Amino acid sequence: MLIDSHVNLHAPQFAEDQAEVIDRARAAGVALMVTICDRASSFPSVKAIAETHPDIWCTVGTHPHEAKEDPDLSTQTLIDLASHPRVVGIGETGLDFFYDHSPRDVQARVFRAHVAAARGAGLPLVVHTRDADELMAEILEEEYAKGAFKILLHCYTSGAELARRAAALGAWFSVSGIATFKAAEDVRAVIRDMPADRIIVETDCPYLAPIPMRGRRNEPAYLPHILAKLAEVRGWSLDEAESRTETAFFALFDRISRP
Repeated sequence: MLIDSHVNLHAPQFAEDQAEVIDRARAAGVALMVTICDRASSFPSVKAIAETHPDIWCTVGTHPHEAKEDPDLSTQTLIDLASHPRVVGIGETGLDFFYDHSPRDVQARVFRAHVAAARGAGLPLVVHTRDADELMAEILEEEYAKGAFKILLHCYTSGAELARRAAALGAWFSVSGIATFKAAEDVRAVIRDMPADRIIVETDCPYLAPIPMRGRRNEPAYLPHILAKLAEVRGWSLDEAESRTETAFFALFDRISRP
């Protein structure tokens, strides 16, 4: 089973052909997708996709770029929204100190609200992190000490030390099309050391199309290229890579019943 753990199907890039994109994904063998919420105000649109398609689930949360939209977003609001039966994760949330589209203190405050919601709802936390390795590790460790929660570092491109510290907390990691980029050997080096039973795959579409589609709008149908690169990097067969990532996915997103 091919599973795209991170798609953004409500993005404006898919406004004209969302149905066709979903059909192409299925034709490419993608049997399940998780469509990601980028801001709490977008949740109705995200939820509607998951309600319409039995093979698509969703998350609820606010991306660090959008944290300024609702700087006082509450844990209880997230928990209430996450009670919807199609919601399987909290996020995408985290810290992005590369773009700094939201003030850093606001990003951190909103991120902690998401952590508490993941703990309270018993759902995995979908984490975006860029150029914030030390603070991300500190927050995850501080919050984990208050009570365990599942962590997914999505589209992981950060350093080996954050990966090590997150792995010590039991974190999962998702591999994206960046792993196929010629200049991304540092990313591939980290992938080689990720816990073998906690790796999943994603497209992060419409962004980050893998080689040989780089430069195009990304789609879930391109997921096989990412899985093939993961298999190559880890020294796995394609069947082993598919089996391992499938098992890891259902261990993480345990609100979804494994077929």
